[in-house]
Amino acid sequence: MIINFRKTARVVATLTAATSLGLVGLAGTASAKAKPKPKPVPAATVKVEKPTKSANITEAGSSLLYPLWNLWVPAYQRLYHNVNLTPGAGGSGLGITEAANGTIQIGSSDAYLSPLQLKANPGLMNIPVAISSQLMVFNIPGVHTHINLNGQLLAKMYSGQITNWDDPAIAAVNKGNPLPNLAIVPLYRTDGSGDTFLFSTYLYDQKGWTIAPGTSITWPSNPALIGENGNGGMVSGCQAHPGCIAYIGASYLISVLGDGLTYASVENGLGKYLPWNLPGVAAEAASFTKFTGNGAVSMIDAKAKGGYPIINYEYAIVKQKQATAANASAVRSILEWAIDPTYGGQTNFLAQVNFLPLPAAYVAGSIKLIHSIHS
Repeated sequence: MIINFRKTARVVATLTAATSLGLVGLAGTASAKAKPKPKPVPAATVKVEKPTKSANITEAGSSLLYPLWNLWVPAYQRLYHNVNLTPGAGGSGLGITEAANGTIQIGSSDAYLSPLQLKANPGLMNIPVAISSQLMVFNIPGVHTHINLNGQLLAKMYSGQITNWDDPAIAAVNKGNPLPNLAIVPLYRTDGSGDTFLFSTYLYDQKGWTIAPGTSITWPSNPALIGENGNGGMVSGCQAHPGCIAYIGASYLISVLGDGLTYASVENGLGKYLPWNLPGVAAEAASFTKFTGNGAVSMIDAKAKGGYPIINYEYAIVKQKQATAANASAVRSILEWAIDPTYGGQTNFLAQVNFLPLPAAYVAGSIKLIHSIHS
């Protein structure tokens, strides 16, 4: 299944102040004689439903979310023994497809369904569950610094217009850090992938790149391109091919570093080169404070000070109408638990895979969507 997405208008708002990503509040700077400072807006509260009947629930899709589901499942099932929850990977495209046709109850995806896709699949919902991001990983023997790369360079690497790491255009943004005469080997995902959606969205912002974003796209005719399956395949493929450039989900950071690979500093919407880190992800995410009615919003390449440019909400793609009341109750419970800051949304789960929790406005928006699930 190939799903193409048009550019989505970004919802970029400026925070007047924020206490943290998980708790967006208004601090104010009023003088002593002015009106009292407004009290911080409390974090959205979550009441996790207790399933009353046994249910077998299957989750599959995003390989970026798969490590997190493997942390969530045993913790959830220690509380609710009557729900058998089976996680799986397979790529975001598979998660979307199987959730749409009812083969699974929860499809995990880094890509959201656009309004057009939602209209074509009545009753299918995007439910944000966490915030993630993407690394631009490279394998240049002897180079272990965060070299600078931007969207124009990446677009030309993938289209075959730039074929060597010592190209003058790459050297121009890496002054004082000469790169070797080494062929560039761009890797791409062969499976329907939310990571492909994120990366192709970033490329779609670049002048001259005309291929619309999607979980699967028709890549330019470039003999250097090599396809890999899943994030794990991208990591091992990059390690096996000196000269590689690859887009890889941040939940695979330990694997990336363990294989001796390095990730780039990527140019953000303000023209600044930033290496991936969680504060940069948080800064980018903090500029998005409004929940859209269907949960779909692109956070790619926003103009946020200190913001890392390739980040996204991770989604549960779920049918609003489930096959049985037991399934509906279990799915509501699982997703409520997943975003609850005292359960699945707590740092000791998310930090292990380099994710961040939803801001309060998105917790509240996701809860509204979750509560609409029925049989």
